[in-house]
Amino acid sequence: MPAPAVEVVDLVKRYGSTVAADGLCLTVERGTITAVLGPNGAGKTTTVETCEGYRRPDGGLVRVLGLDPRRDARALRPRVGVMLQSGGVYPGVKAIEMLRHIAALHAHPLDVDALVDRLGIGSAGRTVYRRLSGGQQQRLSLALAVVGRPELVFLDEPTAGLDPQARRATWELVSDLRRDGVTVVLTTHYMDEAEKLADTVAVVDHGKVIATGSPGELTARGASGTLRFRATAGLDVSALRDVLPEGTQVHETLTGHYLVEGAVDPRLLASVTAWCADRGVMPEDLTIDRRTLEDVFIDLTGRELRA
Repeated sequence: MPAPAVEVVDLVKRYGSTVAADGLCLTVERGTITAVLGPNGAGKTTTVETCEGYRRPDGGLVRVLGLDPRRDARALRPRVGVMLQSGGVYPGVKAIEMLRHIAALHAHPLDVDALVDRLGIGSAGRTVYRRLSGGQQQRLSLALAVVGRPELVFLDEPTAGLDPQARRATWELVSDLRRDGVTVVLTTHYMDEAEKLADTVAVVDHGKVIATGSPGELTARGASGTLRFRATAGLDVSALRDVLPEGTQVHETLTGHYLVEGAVDPRLLASVTAWCADRGVMPEDLTIDRRTLEDVFIDLTGRELRA
């Protein structure tokens, strides 16, 4: 069985008295999209930059496609794509010229014209990099990261500053990369982006991964949610509460409007509807609100995710 695409074990990285990574562990399986989330200063950028070979760890083990990202940098370079916020592009070079140059360095690059059209940067192709808008620079940086058909790609805030149409095109491209077997490690401040794209989410804080799982697993884990419905006014909410899991709260918020708060799952839903059926009550406008990934993040870190 091949090694994971990324394996980080007990990573330690210090900057003077500041500990950026404090025994951090992270595994990224091949052919998946992993979103690494964390507040500013949590250690996520240091971790990703160490995997990219830009930082030397002070302790622990880091392997990328089974290789050491610094010692084996030459072997990894054609196999790994990296998208940087700064772009990594000469300011005076024309966008398409740079993209074609990078494509020519790889044995089996993506079709440049198709990639340019897909990301909507064709009209800017003859413009030098420094004169591109922020969104155009962002899309070019993404194109440069993926044009060589990498086995693994690191994407740093790939949709920051993009309009909704460009953002959607980027999401589709990232999903297609996974479909083609490419492993994607994504850092983002957009919770909807992580929920939409990621197979696995790793939440980093204080230099450690403090939670990991699929978006669904994280939002369901220890989750409280709400179930709302309308029915006959004056139902005995204490009797309903008695048949639901311990800790579940039931309120008649307005006349005939009921709110059930707790671990909302299929069993709780069945219990509520069965209780109503036993009393000849028809619950109407029944809706379920589940925790979002942002709710989970705030619960775990106590902070909103900040750009």
